[in-house]
Amino acid sequence: MGDVAMTSPVVSELRKKYPELNIVILTRPFFNPFFRDIPDISFVDIDLKARHKGFYGIFRLFREIKNNYKIDYVADLHDVLRSKILRNLFQFNGAKVSNINKGRTEKKQLTRQKDKIFKPLKSTFSRYIEVFDKLGFKLNNSTDNLTSAQADIPQKIYSEVGDKDVSWIGISPFAQHQGKIYPLVKLEKVIEILNKEDGLKIFIFGGGEKEKKISEEWESMYKNTYSVIGKLSLTEELDLISNLDVMLSMDSSAMHMSSLVGTPAVSVWGATHPYAGFMGYGQDYNNAVQIDMECRPCSVYGNKPCYKRNYPCLNEITPDMIINKILNVIAK
Repeated sequence: MGDVAMTSPVVSELRKKYPELNIVILTRPFFNPFFRDIPDISFVDIDLKARHKGFYGIFRLFREIKNNYKIDYVADLHDVLRSKILRNLFQFNGAKVSNINKGRTEKKQLTRQKDKIFKPLKSTFSRYIEVFDKLGFKLNNSTDNLTSAQADIPQKIYSEVGDKDVSWIGISPFAQHQGKIYPLVKLEKVIEILNKEDGLKIFIFGGGEKEKKISEEWESMYKNTYSVIGKLSLTEELDLISNLDVMLSMDSSAMHMSSLVGTPAVSVWGATHPYAGFMGYGQDYNNAVQIDMECRPCSVYGNKPCYKRNYPCLNEITPDMIINKILNVIAK
């Protein structure tokens, strides 16, 4: 989800620089709202569970696209087996193709235990831009500033909390892998302390029944806290995030969704590290909360078991470290 969100600023730049292009986005339909502010683009929805499952499904997808569009260029921003098959089919059909270089070797060097090469790697946005560069489309590679895209407050939220008359904080405590998740006991302490501050409202983001249950428990315990899990569509979530003063996120999609709508994010990093290239577009590196440790980063995606078993990279981050960053962003 975060990877798809990160493609949006690059596609937006492509649209601005080359207005004559017909741009077709192939992704899951759930992700289409990530591109909502880009004019004049078309979507092809992929159904990996049924219609486009397996090799024959990918071949069916190729024929569907070929029958509806004249494809001259294919930019493969994913580089997995499915996209490799698809781009090769288009190449055999005469299209010029290019794919992302994910930098797997240098990421391995960054995350290995011994002889670690600890240096900032190329950002994912730069890697996306290289794909288009190989196709002959030169794009701006600047990620310095967030562009505000404030939307109307979703009606469901407005009905519950009314106008924005105080500072709004978003908190997205969850992530796909344990190596990215700040201990929930400590995260609850963050919520507890922030609730004692005057003039703050907190919105909890996430997905799934387990996360929904946890968030609703916090909502019942802390008066200025609201769970939005299961209440909003992705479009409505983006609208709400655009009205936040700050988003507290892990190294997760919430950080990238915040970037899309111009909201600063305070991001918590444990097993992963911004040096791997996944810092949010336009986000301030100084707003990253992390502890320098010899073993960090140990994983690109946070999916590897902790060498020390207890994730000190996350457990040693104090609630005050996070709260101070949040309040500093609001003060700015």
